[in-house]
Amino acid sequence: MPEHSDSPGSAESPESPDRTLLVTGAPVAAAGTPVRAEALAVRGGRVVHVGTAADARAALAGRVDEELHLDGGLVHPGFVDAHCHPVMYGQALAWVDLRPERVPDLDTLVAVLREAARDLPAGVPVRGFGYEHRRLAEGRHPDCHDLDRVAVDREVYVMNASGHGGVVNSHTLRACGITAGTPSPEGGSIGRFDNGEPDGQLWDAACDLLTGPAGVKIGNHGPNFHLSEPDAIMADHLLRAQEVFLAAGVTTVGDAQVSRREMETYLRAHADGTLRMRVSAYLTSALLDTALDLGVVRGFGDDRFRVQGVKFYADGTLGGWTAYFPEGYAADCCHHGQLYHSAEEYADIVRRAHAAGLQTATHAQSPFAIGMVLDAIEKAQADRARDDMRHRIEHCGLPTDEQIARMADLGVVPVMQPQHHLRTGDGTLTAVGDLGHRYNPAGRCADLGVPVVFSSDAPVAPPAPLEAVAAAATRRTVLGTVLGDESLRLSVGAGLHAHTGAAAAALHREHAVGALAPGMLADFTVLDADPLTVSADALTGIRVRETWIGGSRAWAAPGR
Repeated sequence: MPEHSDSPGSAESPESPDRTLLVTGAPVAAAGTPVRAEALAVRGGRVVHVGTAADARAALAGRVDEELHLDGGLVHPGFVDAHCHPVMYGQALAWVDLRPERVPDLDTLVAVLREAARDLPAGVPVRGFGYEHRRLAEGRHPDCHDLDRVAVDREVYVMNASGHGGVVNSHTLRACGITAGTPSPEGGSIGRFDNGEPDGQLWDAACDLLTGPAGVKIGNHGPNFHLSEPDAIMADHLLRAQEVFLAAGVTTVGDAQVSRREMETYLRAHADGTLRMRVSAYLTSALLDTALDLGVVRGFGDDRFRVQGVKFYADGTLGGWTAYFPEGYAADCCHHGQLYHSAEEYADIVRRAHAAGLQTATHAQSPFAIGMVLDAIEKAQADRARDDMRHRIEHCGLPTDEQIARMADLGVVPVMQPQHHLRTGDGTLTAVGDLGHRYNPAGRCADLGVPVVFSSDAPVAPPAPLEAVAAAATRRTVLGTVLGDESLRLSVGAGLHAHTGAAAAALHREHAVGALAPGMLADFTVLDADPLTVSADALTGIRVRETWIGGSRAWAAPGR
């Protein structure tokens, strides 16, 4: 157990601008390098010295209000998850767990939903998250008739693990007015049986149909997972999510799709002191006009919550087969996926955001979609040159080497999720053929001078930075397939930087978070082993002991 003490007679709160903290008893890491120091000194929530214990104590001028003496392990910079959906993640954690590890087939899916329904009051929706149709024994999505076996008098909705849509029962189709005559909206699709009747599947922009007349609508600007719930429930979702992020050592996140629902939830939590992580928000591009009208530009906010940019979508998801391949999928040449916007419309909205100084973050998976993003950014810069915008491509699953070189030239940042290829790499190979071996080519990005950024995309994958680093280093899927050759892999040290300093830079926050150095915010996690001293396969066995934000403990493992 670490020793932890407050100096007698100190009446200052941890938030006091003068409060001091001394951390000793474990090496202090410079993220992703073998450099280790002996101690860490903090004043007013910021690092003032990293070095020997004697020098750290001296830097505090003999005043130590709080001392954390650890019993080994490693003090590591807090991880930065540059692309995730915390409120949605908390919501998914409250729903029925339909991940493949728990639900191997449709009968089991129906059974676990029925069990959940028995515990819910009459009329309350039954919702589940995380099914992967290619890992169900039947190899297909459920349909409305499957879900009718759960309930016929209330909503039943199961969201695909991709987060880009899912399936509803017949009751929900009727309640939402979805019939054979309902057209698929631009940027979305309504699944249908051979006779044209809706089969319950709703993808991407079609999810607008689920949020009700007064709910959040985002049109062809992304998948709509912004289901309305009472304020207290939304607060619980955020609290639940934060607990998991902090337990994983994550101290700063980028919420990669913020609507009115998320904004209100964060602002309430900030006001009442329950926002424990640091959040950089990327507004859904459906709110671009609102942001421009209000003058909300880069960095609007404070160290705890800020609006950083705008989230766009080019194409759909590899997991749901909605990423756009004009030549068709290898598994089905007649299936192409979809774009959310025409190339011209997309280029125009990127131009408007760029001209206003708003960083853009665009979801793009296929080579076609990635090329569309690069073309738009290049044109926006030609129209109005702006330095250091760091426009982002979210996921950036299958870029060509030529496109990676263009990213380097344009200063574009790919924000990848190695846990995606860990979990769905085999399905991607089935969908797109040998091209799937390039999924998340982090090593090629590094070789071609492009900064690699890692994230979880929670709830698509749980916040687990060391799992992501391991996945990038081994490129082995959950089924044991090794994707691509060694040139696509990223070393453990580089992977740690991708989840700390590089991720902070993707949020324009590298001067505050992602490293432990004088002047930086004192956000750190205590690991029980040094990631650079174990094999990549052993990384997931390293546990988080404590997580600190601004020099105050935000989370500790039970029993510590």
